[in-house]
Amino acid sequence: MKEEPRRESLRWQRTFTVLLLPPTLLPLPSQARVVICGGGVVGSSVAYHLAKMGWTDIVLLEQGRLGAGTTRLCAGIVSVAKPLSIECQMANYSNSLYQQLEEQTRVKTGYVNTGSLCLAQNQDRFISLKRLASRLKVMGISCNIIKPKEIAKLHPLVNIHDLVGALHLPADAVVSPPDVNHALAVAAAGHGVQILERTTVQQVLVEKGQVLAVETDRGSIECEYFVNCAGQWAYELGQASEMKVSIPLHGCEHFYLLTKPLRETLQPNMPVVLDMDGRIYARPWQGGLLSGGFEKNPKPIFTEGRNQLEIQNMQEDWDHFEPMLSALLRRMPGLESAEILQLVNCPESFTPDMRCLMGETPGVSGYYVLAGMNSSGLALAGGAGKYLAEWMTYGYPTANVWPLDVKRFGNLQSSRTFLRHRVMEVVPLLYELKVPRWDFQTGRQLRTSPLYDRLDTQGARWMEKHGFERPKYFVPPGKDLLSLDQSKTFYKPDWFDIVGAEVKCCKEAVCVIDMSSFTKFELTSTKDQALDLLQHLCANDLDVPVGHIVHTGMLNERGGYENDCSVVRLSKNSFFIISPTDQQVHCWSWIKKHMPSDPHLHLEDVSWKYTALNLIGPRAMDVLAELSYVSMTPDHFPSMFCKEMSVGYANGIRVMSMTHTGEPGFMLYIPIEYALHVYNEVMSVGQKYGIRNAGYYALRSLRIEKFFAFWGQDLDTFTTPLECGREFRVKFDKDTDFLGREALMQQRQDGVSRRFVMLVLEDHDTELDLWPWWGEPIYCNGQLAGATTSSAYSYTLERHVCLGFVSPPPGPDGLPTPITPDFINRGDYEVDIAGQRYPAKAKLYPFSSLFTQQKRRKDEMELSNLHGK
Repeated sequence: MKEEPRRESLRWQRTFTVLLLPPTLLPLPSQARVVICGGGVVGSSVAYHLAKMGWTDIVLLEQGRLGAGTTRLCAGIVSVAKPLSIECQMANYSNSLYQQLEEQTRVKTGYVNTGSLCLAQNQDRFISLKRLASRLKVMGISCNIIKPKEIAKLHPLVNIHDLVGALHLPADAVVSPPDVNHALAVAAAGHGVQILERTTVQQVLVEKGQVLAVETDRGSIECEYFVNCAGQWAYELGQASEMKVSIPLHGCEHFYLLTKPLRETLQPNMPVVLDMDGRIYARPWQGGLLSGGFEKNPKPIFTEGRNQLEIQNMQEDWDHFEPMLSALLRRMPGLESAEILQLVNCPESFTPDMRCLMGETPGVSGYYVLAGMNSSGLALAGGAGKYLAEWMTYGYPTANVWPLDVKRFGNLQSSRTFLRHRVMEVVPLLYELKVPRWDFQTGRQLRTSPLYDRLDTQGARWMEKHGFERPKYFVPPGKDLLSLDQSKTFYKPDWFDIVGAEVKCCKEAVCVIDMSSFTKFELTSTKDQALDLLQHLCANDLDVPVGHIVHTGMLNERGGYENDCSVVRLSKNSFFIISPTDQQVHCWSWIKKHMPSDPHLHLEDVSWKYTALNLIGPRAMDVLAELSYVSMTPDHFPSMFCKEMSVGYANGIRVMSMTHTGEPGFMLYIPIEYALHVYNEVMSVGQKYGIRNAGYYALRSLRIEKFFAFWGQDLDTFTTPLECGREFRVKFDKDTDFLGREALMQQRQDGVSRRFVMLVLEDHDTELDLWPWWGEPIYCNGQLAGATTSSAYSYTLERHVCLGFVSPPPGPDGLPTPITPDFINRGDYEVDIAGQRYPAKAKLYPFSSLFTQQKRRKDEMELSNLHGK
């Protein structure tokens, strides 16, 4: 390629000029209902959708000119090729919206339906694309898996000789980002939104945990709601506010080049090329090409918090871009003679898990955020703006956005050092092949159990959840550790036999799993305030005798699970609440949101105070009995009961007869100073009973074969207890009003239209076939019926078990129809794994329960025969 001297600025197809404002600054209003900070495509989308939903008194503030930040420089690709289903939905909506904007506003957006080609250079990438295609078809998004020869027909410049195939997405498009931004702003202004440029937000004022006003360099605006869409500067703005708000993102340089028009002009509707194995993308641009990528060695920026009004084109770095340029020329050799117009250096913001940040912040009511778009800001802005506007209007969006909820993070992810190191891993990961169960390598060992070093020396292999290290499995002595750590596959994994041995030990002897990462709260009061609050928040009855454990959901007004937890009544007015690890921030904010302002009612996060050990297996009672000199048999220690006991020399251990797996055993909640002593004693005494360590992979296998649903995987804010067979955990028989009761009563009357089921795969070869992991489409009688939410190999059944939701076809009126047992029991079910369907048996109860029931019936028959004699 021939390089031309660098130009000072990037010129798009038309110069973006703000027509909304006169040259002089408009006066700053003294008050508004909502203030949005950030005039890029994300902030403009939020303003547009709020106004469209009937909001008034909306003010949009931009520190420079509208769309003059990252929006001005982004590549303009709108593709549904995203890793999460919710992101695919957002991008699909954005595509439709941008297509309609020209007609609505008469502002040209540069929209061209190009389609896109996701290329595969190897079989693993091809499998990942087939899995994506299956998910997209569930959402009704058009896509095709194609062969290399078909790629060449769609894009003659692409070298196909090293390709295995591709995913063709015919509805994908390209746009001019500043013009889309302009169109959204025009539409928002047409609905009454006030847009003020050259106005910098300095901080958000808060009173009693509620947004009060926004302070700018031109004065203050009183408001009820504030939306942080500040992009690169969202983190800085959150930290600068009166009450600090954690918005974990970090800037990174992002490079792409522009060519002059090619000799044979590239047609505007030529497909976008996403060559993730080559780490590059390419799209048509003014008769030439725009091509960038996500390199292995990214360059973080603004760690020190440097600010600037508008992001100017930063320094070129051809040495840094060279690997991506080489990859482009390998993929499109015909570009050798093309002339380079410019290398653009565009800052982008990235988050610790490659997912955007949206929703209401946990510490401040009325403070919302939509930022950290991970170089997909344009593709996601339309859908994300719509969902956030719904969230602010109704109190919830119309889709499950938990994977993107800002409350999945806490203050622990706000360290600048952590964010800088993590962003250097995140950028290359965007295009790297990610097989199931992969883990981040940076920002590790942030939160650890007191047993971490002890378990590590015994062969623990670690995964991270909400910053907490958790054991996956334990490598026995003599195993090749390096090859095991590097094992990455969509097929049978190398840890299969290791986890199988742990599961076997759980069923036949006793295993120990360190589950210290669980979220743990204590709720106390002087009188009945704690009980009254929990009775209002929880679907199950908490008015139980002291020492009893209650499994319950905390539901929203729609009857959906905001939290799924176990609650122990420690005393008349004291409760111990155990929730999933990643619920620490979300659950805390949900409880605090509904807590009355009462000095006699106290909620404390005690997650750090207790180490949790799960003793699973039939010999668990023998180990504990020997260590406590107390009988642990079911007669003396009934199921779902908690006692404070001595274990070894340690007092004050909360011992609970439950394991979260359906297997017999006990959970031990140990004050951290006793953790090492108790663990050592348990392992020492347990030797004679065949004790061993186990990890979360074994736990997953056990809980799935027992049909146990987990929040965040199977349950979400749209799932009700009636849909997952948990009606018995709802206090319908008590005259107690609880959140979600009305919705559940209505659903019970109308009937549920979807049901949580267990699917056991048949005619599936564990050794040779692709494994199911989650998100696979479920078909019933040849028609799409739902999708899996989690799956695991059952070492008991010696088959794969998938959990998921199924629904019958809608009625003639297009409305959902109630599901019947016949639909589940008599349907011919299949699970689609990367395009191949495997037959499956659907059940509403675990197979192990079926075996138990049959044995019980047999025993009862024998007893009745004896009595008859």
